[in-house]
Amino acid sequence: MSRARADEEEYWHSSKFRAFTFDDEDDELSQLKESKRAVNSLRDIVDDDDDDDDLERVSWSGEPVGSISWSIKETASSSTSSLEGRDSSLQKGSSSYAAFPKQVSSYSLSSLFKGRNKLPSFQSLSDALSDTGVKNYTPELRRPKAEYKDYSSDWSPKDTVRRMQRGKVCSLERFRSLQDKLVLLDEAVAGHDGNVITAVLIFLKRTLRREILFRELEVRQVALCHLIHFLKETGEQKLLLDLLRFLDRTEEVALSQYREHLNIQDVEKRREFLKGCIGLPFSAEDTSHIQDHYTLLERQIIIEANDRHLETAGQSEIFRKYPRKASILNMPLVTTLFYSCFYHYTEAEGTFSSPTNLKKTFKIPDKQYVLTALAARAKLRAWDDVDALFTTKNWLGYTKKKAPIGFHRVVEILQRNNAPVQVLQEYVRLVEDVETRLNLATKYKCHDVVIETYRDLKDRIQLTAYKCKVERGSAEEDKINSILNNMQIRWKN
Repeated sequence: MSRARADEEEYWHSSKFRAFTFDDEDDELSQLKESKRAVNSLRDIVDDDDDDDDLERVSWSGEPVGSISWSIKETASSSTSSLEGRDSSLQKGSSSYAAFPKQVSSYSLSSLFKGRNKLPSFQSLSDALSDTGVKNYTPELRRPKAEYKDYSSDWSPKDTVRRMQRGKVCSLERFRSLQDKLVLLDEAVAGHDGNVITAVLIFLKRTLRREILFRELEVRQVALCHLIHFLKETGEQKLLLDLLRFLDRTEEVALSQYREHLNIQDVEKRREFLKGCIGLPFSAEDTSHIQDHYTLLERQIIIEANDRHLETAGQSEIFRKYPRKASILNMPLVTTLFYSCFYHYTEAEGTFSSPTNLKKTFKIPDKQYVLTALAARAKLRAWDDVDALFTTKNWLGYTKKKAPIGFHRVVEILQRNNAPVQVLQEYVRLVEDVETRLNLATKYKCHDVVIETYRDLKDRIQLTAYKCKVERGSAEEDKINSILNNMQIRWKN
């Protein structure tokens, strides 16, 4: 009896547990299990002494152990000391961890193993640990110390750039001084990562005055090019113009202002805007392009108004036969020329819609004009206009066909527009290169051209072989037989 009582008091006066801290490397769950084993062993000591149940035990304050008042006081004191210890350790630790709940159990440790026999409503420690309500108060296991580094704000500019390159989330707000911000920008440029450079530039644009930002970027050309490209992509036109003016890039300022016409939908307002752009400080070549753009839009407005009236009134046969599919406004020069060759090909040069007037006004090269006019007239199957397009006269009055684009291209355009074989053969014969002429004639089945070419080459073998490719009893077969039987031709094979 006395030995058991001495062991019990020695147990209460000694403890192998200490308060919880974040620096403690032990697992709290293992501590709870060890406490449970200690309680179970102490319960065996108490249960061995049957006479001990008849005695009334009191605490240091004189209250009976196991009474309701004793349980309440012990629970309150233990919970208060535990929470104070944890609050102090939480203040030293990371602020990212939430405080533990302050609600505590209404059971004391002694009531769990001593009052079990007298108060059957109490639970054992094993039941309490398995209870759902008690599980909520089990301390959450902290994260490894290595993870704390992800939330640190003491990174150097170089380390910050490296983390950004790896896709880590980094706050740049800690870089407050101008020197720190410039070092961060230089590290980003040295890292050769465009995304990181752009992210740092956005931060500097937000936290620095424009004059300071422009002055520092003037000596950092790589970062400057990134910012100019970023402003163009995001459409921050005002800041872009201020930057270009600061850098004294007058031509780029003018071009940036000129691009604004793309955002103007109203035709009259766009025309007035382009008129104002003519006086901007462009280069000599760009100034002529701006002038041509303004003139073209002005002429398109006139042509569109006139053609809309003719189409609505039904006074023009070509508009009735081929209704317009789209407006000519804001179309490129080549499209305008095709439109003019399609609907206004025969008009006099003095009219705004005349193709020759457009060619003269905008100095369209002969090759471009012939290609466009040929495509427009071939689409209308106006073969006489096509023939007149390539017919020229010399000073003696003799006519000759001449194509600045090459007759092989003429043949291809005519074939795409389903020209008849008779028209194709006429232009295939005009192809100067013999091999190209034979390939085109064979491809588009211009039999007369193939037969005449082999005859001129005096190639009896090829002509005989080609005889097998034409229809039996056709005019082409008779022509081949006539040539093969001609005794005046000296064949080379």
